Amino acid sequence: MKAAVYHGVHDLRVEEVPVRELKDNEVKIQVKYCGVCGTDMHIFNGDGGSFEVHPPLIPGHEFSGVVAEVGAKVTSVKVGDRVSGDPNDMCGECYYCKNAMQQFCTNNVGVGTTVDGGFAEYVIMREKQVYKFSDHLSFKEAAMAEPISCCLHGIDLCHIKAGDTVLVIGGGPIGMIMLQLAKQAGASKVILSEPVEEKRAQALRLGATKTIDPVHEDVAAVLSDYCENVNVVIECVGNVHTQEDAVHFAGKCATVMFFGLASPEDSFPLKPDEVFKKELHLTSSFINPYTFERAIAVLESGTIELGELITNEVPLDDVVDVFTKPEYRRTGKVMIRIS
Repeated sequence: MKAAVYHGVHDLRVEEVPVRELKDNEVKIQVKYCGVCGTDMHIFNGDGGSFEVHPPLIPGHEFSGVVAEVGAKVTSVKVGDRVSGDPNDMCGECYYCKNAMQQFCTNNVGVGTTVDGGFAEYVIMREKQVYKFSDHLSFKEAAMAEPISCCLHGIDLCHIKAGDTVLVIGGGPIGMIMLQLAKQAGASKVILSEPVEEKRAQALRLGATKTIDPVHEDVAAVLSDYCENVNVVIECVGNVHTQEDAVHFAGKCATVMFFGLASPEDSFPLKPDEVFKKELHLTSSFINPYTFERAIAVLESGTIELGELITNEVPLDDVVDVFTKPEYRRTGKVMIRIS
């Protein structure tokens, strides 16, 4: 099969690779689309992403497709079913799995991070990781199930209440999903801080009640004029400067969610006095424990607008361009068309 194989830092090649045999509890999926995630960029740049990566590896963990073959003991899906896949395979037996912290499973197998993923014509995963979706959902939309599942976990940890004010920092695809989910969770004011004018306009169309240009506006002053208190800040950039800003812009008793993935070596100065005097709750969100079924339900409901978020469709043969040409990183979500 044709696949994009990561061989090391800045070394991604499209080449022919063999397809391994199925085990009894596994499903082979013919991939239709696979989204490019920030984690994929971190892997390409040698940062590793959420898990330690050992090349050669086929990246890609946001995919959809059609069941091409099933193992002898598979009963929940059949050949021809339209499916998406949760890339995380938790063991269910380690300390963390047995104590409701499955996202920290010490034996987790990550499709696209520790084993071969979706930048290929076929991907293989265990039956329990495969989720069906209906005919009215497109393959491109269904490939967004994984990032939405991660966002749902993050939103859950923010504990947004009806009437809250939420500040989202960063207007990439994740930021746009987060502002929509925050609105659905009950926030009465959802503010986006984003330097790109087109993205600020997009945010208003997607439900943001206010946008701020952090380059040309005084964010703190705008927030002070617009709301009494920022209850939740969701940082979606993964940059130490915006992470520091998130703490600074948070209001009294606020939750600060560090959702963006920074490089492992990055750090920023934190003033304990500021955390103390505002009673801040600093948190983060790691992968997507048991939110994939909900993500499919959200997609099926049509309550999240995705059409504007997916801005580029690139054939598998040209996947390297997405990682090497900066113009792809200035727009929205990039989908790799596999078949």
